[in-house]
Amino acid sequence: MTVRASKFTPEVLLSAPRRSSGKPNARGTLALFSVTTYSFESHSRKSEIRVLDIASSQSHLVTDDEKASDPNWIGDGNDVVWLKSGSDGKTTLVVANLSDTSKIHSYSAGVIDGPVSNIKLAKISDDAFAVAVVGQATPDGALYNPEKAPKQQSTGKVYTSLFVRHWDYYLSPQRNSIFYGRLTLEPSHVTNSSDKYTLSKLTNSLKGTGIESPIPPFGGTDHFDLSSSGIAFVAKDPDENPATNTKAHFYFIPIKTFTGLSTPEPIKVVVDGLEGACTSPVISPDGTKAVFLQMKKNGYESDKNRVILIPDLTNPFQTVELLASENGKGAWDSSPSSVSWSNDGNTLYLVAEATGRGILFSLPSNPADIKGLPKKLTTTGTVSDIAAASKSSNELFISSTSLVDNSYYSILDPAKPGELKLISSSSKGGKTFGLSQDQVSDIWFPGAGDYKVHAWVVKPSNFDSSKKYPLAYLIHGGPQGAWAESWSTRWNPAVFAEQGYVVITPNPTGSTSYGQDFVDAIQEEWGGRPYTDIVKGFEYIRDNLSYVDTDRAVALGASYGGYMMNWIQGNPLGRKFKALVTHDGVFSMANQISSDELYFPFHDLGGTLWDKRAQWERWDPSRLSGNWETPHLIIHNELDYRLPVSEGLAAFNVLQKRGVPSMYLTFPDENHWVLKPENSLQWHTVVLNWINKFAGLPPYKENNGGYEVNEPIKKMQDLKV
Repeated sequence: MTVRASKFTPEVLLSAPRRSSGKPNARGTLALFSVTTYSFESHSRKSEIRVLDIASSQSHLVTDDEKASDPNWIGDGNDVVWLKSGSDGKTTLVVANLSDTSKIHSYSAGVIDGPVSNIKLAKISDDAFAVAVVGQATPDGALYNPEKAPKQQSTGKVYTSLFVRHWDYYLSPQRNSIFYGRLTLEPSHVTNSSDKYTLSKLTNSLKGTGIESPIPPFGGTDHFDLSSSGIAFVAKDPDENPATNTKAHFYFIPIKTFTGLSTPEPIKVVVDGLEGACTSPVISPDGTKAVFLQMKKNGYESDKNRVILIPDLTNPFQTVELLASENGKGAWDSSPSSVSWSNDGNTLYLVAEATGRGILFSLPSNPADIKGLPKKLTTTGTVSDIAAASKSSNELFISSTSLVDNSYYSILDPAKPGELKLISSSSKGGKTFGLSQDQVSDIWFPGAGDYKVHAWVVKPSNFDSSKKYPLAYLIHGGPQGAWAESWSTRWNPAVFAEQGYVVITPNPTGSTSYGQDFVDAIQEEWGGRPYTDIVKGFEYIRDNLSYVDTDRAVALGASYGGYMMNWIQGNPLGRKFKALVTHDGVFSMANQISSDELYFPFHDLGGTLWDKRAQWERWDPSRLSGNWETPHLIIHNELDYRLPVSEGLAAFNVLQKRGVPSMYLTFPDENHWVLKPENSLQWHTVVLNWINKFAGLPPYKENNGGYEVNEPIKKMQDLKV
């Protein structure tokens, strides 16, 4: 966006360019990134791959092919590669040289016989590179191409074990797998013609193993790594049912030539005492070591990640837990989400949440050199990705977001923590949205116990401290999650603030980034301590923030936040709000037995439905539905298999039968989230019109923006024959 928006609206949010993390080249002069934009005028999406000149902060177009994705550098020069999907289900590996950005010519290095993504490369020699991509494999190990698959004449699906369905799809015989090959620079035999890269045939590294990686539904490049020494990856234990277990392992496949002539069996690394989920496997720059993250508890997806080092990949069974402690809890009370190596292999970089921010830390990779806790390198915003700024430097290229900036790139010298050099901001620090950091602050208030609860405060851009603004109280999902100082295109506090609200986003019991004990304390307490924290937050706002009008308060939440809206509706706090909004929330706790990942309710509610029935019923919102009387908007999507659509319908039925002003919005083609821009615009329009109506603010759009509202036929004469 180059023109400043007069007001930050849902249209501005949803049509703003969405920029990927930046990938610097070896010399540190250029950075690759992809960007997508959506136009509500043409109702179409535009995709580009661009290259940023780091010195000038100017970017140049590499390709605007909408089917291009996953740009990466090849080696130390200016050659790049990306994937191009085809209508026949095949994928082309495209190569180009960016030495002259005014004349970019690309060519095909090879065609892959199916859809793939998440490409990674590693140098084998001066003219050869290992390549790895992710695709779905058929039961016999072949790359699955849905365009070539035989058409079924019936639609029935038969299952004999869990999963039946996961997130937003029904399970099929196909499974994720990592395919590898070689990209070789071939000498040209044509006069005045340049040498070109050629892709070899790909080999399924997991064929016949029964192992699936990346782990669905969200695993990608964070679940595998590629080196000249082989492939490292994480995968769920194939001997455990994935619907009721999170148990996973680190695996290593030592590969020398990447020709596919022979693929060794994956070596499974079992870390004694750790039986939980794994992520972020990364091989050291010299290919001799590896590091990954693993949780301790099986069945608990929000346990603390431990940093596990493999000092010698030729003997991967020897592991070291960094930052371990005698009590087993770990010396560092943070849970890193990613880990990576410095260029020289002497330092590990960890990204972890800390007090509602996504912070970068450093830690010596040699256990003998660790003298204390990880060193904090950033202090604000949320780091989304890091990379070496160049091959010859210790500096880091950092991709980040904040509550007012949807993408900014910085350079950081780890020897100078906090001193980030801004390279590029997609929104000019929020200015193109009409936003500024001055709108953002935070508060701490007493919680249900001997602790304080943190919350972000986002004010309108035209805020006047002498005026009072209605409260928009936003409750996050998870429940083991947090409102962070980061950008969101689904729940963006600034969109609500620009309607005329003071937006406050508390992080009650169960929230991440305030220590593992605080996270764990929500187990068997879904409607207990978190609810009390939220009540106390409301009281603190009422008594201490003179510019907030709690007599015109509204509350909104999704997922666990949607559960909390339903719980609040049946409890005294529900009478403090003029209106509520539940997005994909729990209505009946017993119905969570129809969810996909059953380990989640089993853990959080203390056991199975049949063994812990009283505990499940204790925090059941439907149990208090006789108290429901606050106007309430219910949103639930039909492809949400985490929380089935019946949850939303049941809540709406109760409201309607009780005569409570209510509305129901559903999207047949969306899952737990609303991802399609046109659907998201309707979501925002309906939500903002609903809360504005009860908070005494003007409607966002008259007549719900023209979206169809289905009203019942109340009179027989309305029927037309």
